[in-house]
Amino acid sequence: MIFTIFIILIAIQRLVELYIAKQNEKQLKVAGAVEYGESHYRWMVLMHVSFFVVLILEVLAFGRNVSALWPIWLTLFLVAQSGRIWVISSLGKHWNTKIIVVPDAEVVIKGPYKFFKHPNYIIVATEIIVISLLFNAFFTAILFTILNAWMMAVRIPLEEKALKENTQYSTVFKGK
Repeated sequence: MIFTIFIILIAIQRLVELYIAKQNEKQLKVAGAVEYGESHYRWMVLMHVSFFVVLILEVLAFGRNVSALWPIWLTLFLVAQSGRIWVISSLGKHWNTKIIVVPDAEVVIKGPYKFFKHPNYIIVATEIIVISLLFNAFFTAILFTILNAWMMAVRIPLEEKALKENTQYSTVFKGK
């Protein structure tokens, strides 16, 4: 029952985030934004959906229970969720699940962006591990940590290229 409630809450959160992203995308494109990385986006979405499918299958098929270390995993999950909210609020209208850049837009350097170039990707990587370990889904944790690292190896260079070509990103993040 706890697992089902947890998955439903995350699904609701993700749907709200997709709604926010779609609204932001509309505003950004009206402002002249350009989208990058369209070819990999569907694979990234598939990976994220597959994460939940495989997690559910592993938990149900192997009768996984909540971890004995659940207070640690839940605390890390809640910290990651706080980070997710911090990222979304810091980027405001520029936050998106896609790589969408407005030419000559001011680069965001507030919130977690004062400390990291890509805090959202750190949060996603943390969530993949922590959600899996919360329910002892070790196969899911390993598989999707590897797949996420592979996806980030594609996505981060594309995002950085888009930002460097369209903004003062190189100057703002010089040395980071």
